[in-house]
Amino acid sequence: MTEVRGTTVTGATGTTGVPRLSVARRLDHCTVLGPGTRAVLWVQGCPLRCRGCVAAETLPFEGGTAHTVDELADWLCGLPDVEGVTLSGGEPFSQAAGLAALLDAARARRPDLSAMAYSGFRYEALRAGGPDRRALLRRLDLLVDGPYVAARHGSLRWRGSANQRIVALTGRYAHLAAEPDTSAGVELSLEADGSLSWAGVPPTPGFREGFEEQLAARGFVLHTRARREA
Repeated sequence: MTEVRGTTVTGATGTTGVPRLSVARRLDHCTVLGPGTRAVLWVQGCPLRCRGCVAAETLPFEGGTAHTVDELADWLCGLPDVEGVTLSGGEPFSQAAGLAALLDAARARRPDLSAMAYSGFRYEALRAGGPDRRALLRRLDLLVDGPYVAARHGSLRWRGSANQRIVALTGRYAHLAAEPDTSAGVELSLEADGSLSWAGVPPTPGFREGFEEQLAARGFVLHTRARREA
């Protein structure tokens, strides 16, 4: 099993001691990556290389934007109309300590904030892992676990392939088990610079490539690379 890594931020004088996260992208409002309306945080960096990964630009640990926990907690708490946050990537459990601290900081001001995360690792492996991974698990309501397997692609709720599971870690979303397990689709967002981005789990394999080609043919620019924020 590949070991997930913790994250430290090193400056000119060494490790700062201030909790930071390497972020590929943020989205204020999303209805296709978890229950209700949610903020989404994509972290930068993943040790896995699933063929057909829908967010390949988030795989390298280089790049992204460094944010402190307090900065990201301020962002989340400034979105009063979302019921929770979804952590994606990249591999959230490669930055488990920082994300656990983020959830604590946000819930200190918003105790009702729900939390969901994606991971390419199985729940059992995360639970048997290090203290940082277990700490993040304890703070989640929902986990989507397992690597994406292109040969098992399916039109499933919040998941890309049939091997992946929605694991309820609290009773908050226990009712989901009785609801239809069908794709939530994808959403388009217009960025401040006029370009487009999208979020969601494509219901069909190869969706991203075909979609981006069609948009490019019509003159639209789609954000497909993790980039540093201004």
